[in-house]
Parts: sequence; C-alpha cells; structure tokens
Amino acid sequence: MQTHLSHDTFSSELKERYARQLMLPGFGAEAQRRLSQSTVLLVGVGGLGSTLSQLLCAVGVGRLILLDADRVSASNLQRQILYRTDQVGQPKVMHAAESLRRLNPHVQIEAYDEFLTPANARLRAEGCNLIADGSDNAAARYLMNDLCVGLGIPYVYGSIMDFYGQAAVFNLTEKSATYRCLFPETESSIPTTPKGVIAPLPALIASIQAQECIKILTGTCGEPLDNRLLLWDIQTHSTQKIALTPTEEGREISLRKFGQLPVV
Repeated sequence: MQTHLSHDTFSSELKERYARQLMLPGFGAEAQRRLSQSTVLLVGVGGLGSTLSQLLCAVGVGRLILLDADRVSASNLQRQILYRTDQVGQPKVMHAAESLRRLNPHVQIEAYDEFLTPANARLRAEGCNLIADGSDNAAARYLMNDLCVGLGIPYVYGSIMDFYGQAAVFNLTEKSATYRCLFPETESSIPTTPKGVIAPLPALIASIQAQECIKILTGTCGEPLDNRLLLWDIQTHSTQKIALTPTEEGREISLRKFGQLPVV
C-alpha cells in the first residue's frame, strides 16, 4: 500500500515509523512528503542494491522499482545481506520485493525479473525521479546514464572492487557531468571479469548512494555529489573527491543513444 503524506497529516503509525528523521533539523514533514511522492528505479539488487533497496524502503520512498534477472547464489550471501541460504537458486528480485514489503508496507514495490536492456529501458524508467545504480557492469551503466540524460533525471552511481569504492551523482542538472564524461570509452575498455570484494564495502557505498538519493528527492540533508567523484579506500578509510568536468561530447552521445531506444 502506498501512502502519500500531506504537509500536516500523519497517522500515528507513520509518525512513529519516521520519527527519527522527522526530528532532523531542516527535514520534517515536507521532506517526508517529497520522499513519499517519489519514484526510484533501482537497477540491480545484488551487492549494492540489496543494501540500497532496504535503506530507500526504510526511509519511505513512495515507489521503488526493482530490476534484476539474477538468481541467488551461495557466493552472494557473503555480502548481499537481503538474501538467505534457503533462497539459493531462486530469483533475487522476487525475494527482495517480498522482504522489502515486510520492511515497509507503505512503499509501493514493483519487481521485474529482467535486466535493464535497450528494449525495456524507457518503459521501466517512465515517471521516475531518479535512477539508482545497483549494477555490476559498464553496459548497464551507460544505458542508465543515457536514460537519465534523455529523461532529464539524475543518475546515482556507485561501484565497488576489492577494497575500493566510488560514488557520484551524474546529470543532476543540464550543466552536470554524465557517466560518459567520466568514462568516454566503450564498455569493452573496462574490465568485466569477476573481482574480489570485502563484505562491508558494498554496504558502505550503497549507504552513500542512499544518502545522495535522499538529498536529491527531498532537497535537504546536504549538497549532492554533483560534478564530484567520491573515492573510498576501506582499508585505511582514506577518501578523495575528484572534480568532474562536463563535456558536450558526453552529453551529445547520450542524447543520441537515448533517441535510438525503442518507445514502448
């Protein structure tokens, strides 16, 4: 059941559920209302997505659309904390949706047992306020980026490998850098072979992504990572913020790619 919150109308259950964020300075009822009226497309419910989905659901995003065609494997359980041993071999997205509905029945969960592809991209992104990246491959990231540029919505990016993670917000405005501005090469130039990952890293980066989503959707809680790439080394907890430069070429390529996507 989806619940839309007005400025001054909260049920006692919702007041209790969201009490700790409602009392935050500068947050309050208006920010919660904005969350409850927002729609997020989350592509991937694996290492990043299993944590990111829980956080977005818990804070009260109104509508959460999940896309993933993977099955739960035993090797996932080390870091994909949304799943359980008896679910190995079964569709991730269906178990994710079931768990999230139990977590917060006020959030409308839509689950699709499919990967993001050019064929379904426009259909799944229609009406979304932003796209959150829970994927693990560059091809999906280029497609998410092109969707966001074409639709004029932000792309909340995250990536992990070994002990290192990164996060950014692309396409926050028309003057923002896009994913193609950071990685102008084709996806074949980026390694796709499986890499190791320490279990706490995806939870850390997904938490940063969740906070960026909250910033964008509510207009509170700080400045988004616009035109900045956050790098995190979990071994030393050293961080860097790298300034990103928007390029006309990156945006033009994205618009051209978006124009080639089928309209369903």
